[in-house]
Amino acid sequence: DTGAGLGIEPSSVRAWVLAARLKTLPAAVVPVAVGSSCALVHDGFAWVATLAAGLGALWIQVGTNLANDVFDHERGADTPDRLGPPRAVAEGLLSPAQVRRGMMTAFALATCCGLYLVSIAGWPVLAIGVASILAGIGYTGGPYPLAYNALGDLFVLLFFGFVAVCGTAFVQLQSVPLLAVWASLPVGVLATAMLVVNNIRDADKDETVGKKTLAVVLGRRLSEVQYNTLIALAYLSLAPVASTVGGSGMEVSQWFSGPSRWLWLPLLTLPHAIRLVSQVHRRSGADLNSTLAGTAQLLLVFGGLMSLGLVLSTIP
Repeated sequence: DTGAGLGIEPSSVRAWVLAARLKTLPAAVVPVAVGSSCALVHDGFAWVATLAAGLGALWIQVGTNLANDVFDHERGADTPDRLGPPRAVAEGLLSPAQVRRGMMTAFALATCCGLYLVSIAGWPVLAIGVASILAGIGYTGGPYPLAYNALGDLFVLLFFGFVAVCGTAFVQLQSVPLLAVWASLPVGVLATAMLVVNNIRDADKDETVGKKTLAVVLGRRLSEVQYNTLIALAYLSLAPVASTVGGSGMEVSQWFSGPSRWLWLPLLTLPHAIRLVSQVHRRSGADLNSTLAGTAQLLLVFGGLMSLGLVLSTIP
């Protein structure tokens, strides 16, 4: 009945689109764009590797979303009074078996992309791919689901920041430059900020079903501090990125001239970030859905501007 109320037919393409949660895909695309831009700065950019890494990341994200859909339902976390966007299994639009098959298909497609990357960059890429898929499943599934044991934030920070950005740079350079390490920080913290909003919104209901997210552990006030800190870190991390592009021995005044000046483009998003911080403090419940969408937009635009800045920094 609920599915019919959404105007979506069971097992339809729209049902699969709902389960795939397309609005979360910037968290997969942005790290690849930033990592590839870092490779470009180091004269190692490769189109085919970028495309393979991008498609692989997208399929891992879709597979993880499908895993969350079915495993949260089976653990009783998706109740009828859910505050977030509807979930396909909980709404009766797709069966658990269908979503499990879809999850495995998505991870299989990601593996196909990964096999090409392994052929050009070796076993470290295999390790990254296996770890990413296992973490995607283990986020809400398995005997010790990360999201249910206050480890979801760490998972997002590591895999959507360091692993994704540095891994993308590695498949093109066969090494991880310091620039990629620093550039992974703002990407990771903004992706984590998305999760923080999600978990603040759901904290009360998560606690009742035994889903111990970090927001449940910390409480509302400290979770707001966590969000503020993550947003601040994104902008503060622009300084070491600019310094690394400029080279060693560079004075602070030189960060705003020469190639480094382009790395400050993400500051254009600061007014939007300030509005989001205000919303997190003022809103609750379903009202935070638009704040979550806004944080995803911040990640997309911030990451896009940082990638553009890295590209522009290579132009004499």
